[in-house]
Amino acid sequence: MKVIPRHVAILGATGSIGVSTLDVVLRHPERFRVHALSAHSRMDELAAQAAVSGAAVVVVPDAAAHARFRDAWTRVGQGAGPQVRVGADALAETAADPDCDTVMAAIVGAAGLPAALAAARAGKRVLLANKEALVAAGSLFMQAAADSGAELLPIDSEHNAIFQCLPAVGAQAARAPARGVRRLVLTASGGPFRTRALETLAEITPEQACAHPNWSMGRKISVDSATMLNKGLEVIEAHWLFAMPAERLSVLIHPQSVVHSMVEYDDGSVLAQLGQPDMRTPIAYGLGYPQRIDAGVGPLDLARIGRLDFEEPDLARFPCLGLAWDALRAGQAACIALNAANEVAVEAFLQERLRYTDIAAVIGDVLDAAQTGGGRLDVLADVLALDAHARALAAERLRMRARG
Repeated sequence: MKVIPRHVAILGATGSIGVSTLDVVLRHPERFRVHALSAHSRMDELAAQAAVSGAAVVVVPDAAAHARFRDAWTRVGQGAGPQVRVGADALAETAADPDCDTVMAAIVGAAGLPAALAAARAGKRVLLANKEALVAAGSLFMQAAADSGAELLPIDSEHNAIFQCLPAVGAQAARAPARGVRRLVLTASGGPFRTRALETLAEITPEQACAHPNWSMGRKISVDSATMLNKGLEVIEAHWLFAMPAERLSVLIHPQSVVHSMVEYDDGSVLAQLGQPDMRTPIAYGLGYPQRIDAGVGPLDLARIGRLDFEEPDLARFPCLGLAWDALRAGQAACIALNAANEVAVEAFLQERLRYTDIAAVIGDVLDAAQTGGGRLDVLADVLALDAHARALAAERLRMRARG
């Protein structure tokens, strides 16, 4: 039977998820065509990706990046090259472009929210690797997907694992918990400091925090994994993706990163998805759904691994995880503030302007100071305004800490 190719836009193409997505896509030229690629700063890499994939469109943030891309294209490409679109509006327009049917939403942080939302509103197959689309705008995003009939396929390894273990209900936006499901269990590696002495955590450097023991990730998400704020964001994301209340979500530390998450059923059964710690597996699942395609990932050798360990997370070691639980219970506004404050604090830590142990302190200060009462936020402008307010509060807390 002839395969009709899917036309893919990869937003955040030069990041770790984007690179892995392109790797899977290029393994299946009969199944996929690259319509568009976007990048924020790595124009040399973007030009090389466009050349090898034959992308019709690239999206860059500003005129300076446009010039750098064109210069890079002269070294790696042939002919006039792809159409270059510029700016945030162009990114959202590309996500909704009728010439593509599949959008990998892999831009890190709140910057990726408008484009991910545009793809959902346009009824695309949305491969969601941007946590903030749901953490900051869960009700808005899920309603947009439901209204348009968009296919929503989670790419985070944990949510992808849960999706695979749930009853086969399709890739539409969930409106209620799946029948027969008692609990969702998200696993976490525990990061590089799972057993490090608590009194030494304040001495942690950005290089140490970015050295994840199992996964290859960008710097920001590596820090989030070390603090387990990343797992907290995933809990919030799971709440929206699977319509699951907070009391039916839990986290277990699993150092081997082999069991990616589990679903516990009312009859006592627990289904788990296992695999190598390689993001190409969930990416391939999302791209090929409902069929399974080669991801370029080797087989799992359980005999070699030998054992699988699990433990409860220690909130004294991982206070950011506790803050995320608090935010989920408080409501969407608190989740927006949590995410915004974390982005500001992690950037300051990576620039060596904030101690590792003060990341949680800044987030806690912002949650205390921000006006996070009220219900759902169903207008993007309100979400972005609250995000900006929380960032300003976080920046002020950084200045206060710098003054001593």
